Amino acid sequence: MTKDLKPRTRAVHAGTRRSQYGEVSEAIFLTQGFVYDTAEQAEARFVEAGPDEFIYARYGNPTVAMFEDRIAALEGAEDAFATASGMAAVSGALMSMLKAGDHVVSARALFGSCLYVLEEILTRYGVEVTFVDGTDIAQWKEAIRDDTRAVFFESISNPTLQVVDIETVAGLAHAKGAIVLVDNVFATPVWSRAFEQGADVVIYSTTKHIDGQGRALGGVILGTKDFVRKTVEPYMKHTGGSMSPFTAWVMLKGLETLDLRVRAQTENATALAIALDGHEKLNRVIYPGIPSHAQHALVKRQMEKGGTVLSIDLVGGKEAAFRFLNAIEVGVISNNLGDAKTILTHPATTTHQRLPQDQKDALGISAGLIRISVGIEDQEDLKADLFQALQCV
Repeated sequence: MTKDLKPRTRAVHAGTRRSQYGEVSEAIFLTQGFVYDTAEQAEARFVEAGPDEFIYARYGNPTVAMFEDRIAALEGAEDAFATASGMAAVSGALMSMLKAGDHVVSARALFGSCLYVLEEILTRYGVEVTFVDGTDIAQWKEAIRDDTRAVFFESISNPTLQVVDIETVAGLAHAKGAIVLVDNVFATPVWSRAFEQGADVVIYSTTKHIDGQGRALGGVILGTKDFVRKTVEPYMKHTGGSMSPFTAWVMLKGLETLDLRVRAQTENATALAIALDGHEKLNRVIYPGIPSHAQHALVKRQMEKGGTVLSIDLVGGKEAAFRFLNAIEVGVISNNLGDAKTILTHPATTTHQRLPQDQKDALGISAGLIRISVGIEDQEDLKADLFQALQCV
């Protein structure tokens, strides 16, 4: 039945398991272990647990399973494994499948922690990593080799909002037998069709839009049942990166309103980008959903809308950016995104602070760049807040 339902309905109902009490809201199974009726049953479960049989919370839990089933149904994936955080999902997806001597090609424009995993951790264990400009198809074509095991990129990069052509890059990777892993946070499950466009593995920090209300850390790895259960699950359950039952319950509640929130956020982000574009105190407005974005045509083809995040680059650099941030009244200064509240971030001194200056320059992370994750507040209030803050610059 679930396959015939529209995404918003799947986000509310898919994967539901009810106890004998018939609860409306999903139950939270706050238990670290499970009781067996007999020693024989315990032995059999450790040999092979069935789909609704559980052993230990690190291995699986009914509440977590509901979240995994629901987001897999929403995303159009065969299966999912829920993790303790978005970075647990990124590192787990990569580490579980790679070994010394493997080659990975990655887009250069990534979140700082993703860069750390690729530059520091994978190379420490003998994985070769080649970085490319994610928007340059020629660079992908040159870098992907016969022995390339995987390609990795953010479908929309953090924080400069570069868009990678999933279908074309996936085609190049698959021609060489490589697996395509996509960090899809900025695209969101609402606007993305990454699996349809060739992604093999899709990763989300569920901390962002899926919770979307600043309550809990979480992540998820989606893919084929073989990849999730034979590659990811053994690695995650033995290294301890699985999601807690309470967090899974929070994420289930977040999924129920995900579509409504993301559409409202996107509408606000589009209106703000249009209003700010060309402002005299800004070098540029970066938003995939407006024509001035270099890859606007790709965005319309790949995800229809521009998403919930825009970035602005103030003329006066860091000093102007700080004056602007300190004058904000409705939004908040923080380093999260995808929240119901509007959140403003100065990447050069926070999320990407550890990068050397030449790397910041190459990625376009200027001293005046501010990332704005747009919330669901009244659109006119947000416009007034941003414009009054610009007057203080």
